Amino acid sequence: MRAVVAALGANLGIALIKFIAFAITGSAAMLAEGVHSVVDSGNQALLLIGARRSRRRATPEHPFGYGRDRYVYGFLVALVLFSAGGLFAVYEGIDKVRHPHHLESLAVALVVLAVAIVLESFSLRTAVVESRHAKGSLGWFAFIRRAKLPELPVVLLEDTAALIGLLLALVGVGLSAATGDAVWDGIATICIGVLLLTVAAVLIVETKSLLLGEAAAPEAVAAIVANLVGPGVERVIHLRTMHLSPDELLVAAKLAMPRTATLAEVAAAIDGAEARVRAAVPAATVIYLEPDIDRAALEPR
Repeated sequence: MRAVVAALGANLGIALIKFIAFAITGSAAMLAEGVHSVVDSGNQALLLIGARRSRRRATPEHPFGYGRDRYVYGFLVALVLFSAGGLFAVYEGIDKVRHPHHLESLAVALVVLAVAIVLESFSLRTAVVESRHAKGSLGWFAFIRRAKLPELPVVLLEDTAALIGLLLALVGVGLSAATGDAVWDGIATICIGVLLLTVAAVLIVETKSLLLGEAAAPEAVAAIVANLVGPGVERVIHLRTMHLSPDELLVAAKLAMPRTATLAEVAAAIDGAEARVRAAVPAATVIYLEPDIDRAALEPR
């Protein structure tokens, strides 16, 4: 949550100075960037609400709890806010290209963009630091694809898009001032909108997958299988896993046990398997194990 709070504070400050700069300069790119920062602030607010709601206790109606609220709010961020910000920027850019008007007070625009780049860099640095322990040995792209935490990929992509958008606005304002043609400001605004829509598409795909229910990471599945087998458990017949939240994993498995095992031995074997799995994979909070006979071993060869 530290990355989310840092991004929220940075974006609120950036949005204010961008709108002031737009009022002074009339730059469409500055307006698009201001809306972008407001959208980003709404993103962080939704992520914080989702994190808070996900901590509610389980109920008879929702026996597995509310952990997926984090995925729901992450999907809303991607679907509504990012897309709305991108569509607005594209619309504003097209309008500026069709009806360009001269920019005023170039110095104000450049100072505001420079300050915004510094603040966004701080926010991105915080997100990178907070993501490193969760990323492990994965590359950044693989981390965004495989992360079960919706907040960190959102903030990482959001801050990266914001920095690129600021650079695009800087180029657009600079070219408009250098050439005297305000069309460049509109083109930069369109590019910012396309960038936001691209980020939205990536996040929509990833958070939709989490909402549908993703399995544990391959290394976690391997650890679960290895620890299910032990005293009284001959092998894992089949296994299913699903994330109930970033920190909660449902494990369901059918285990092959000796035909001669007594009920007490079966119960002890299942208890032991559960304990081993929870020790190896702490996220495995909900475990259902079904004992069975290894029929494959009984078939004649």
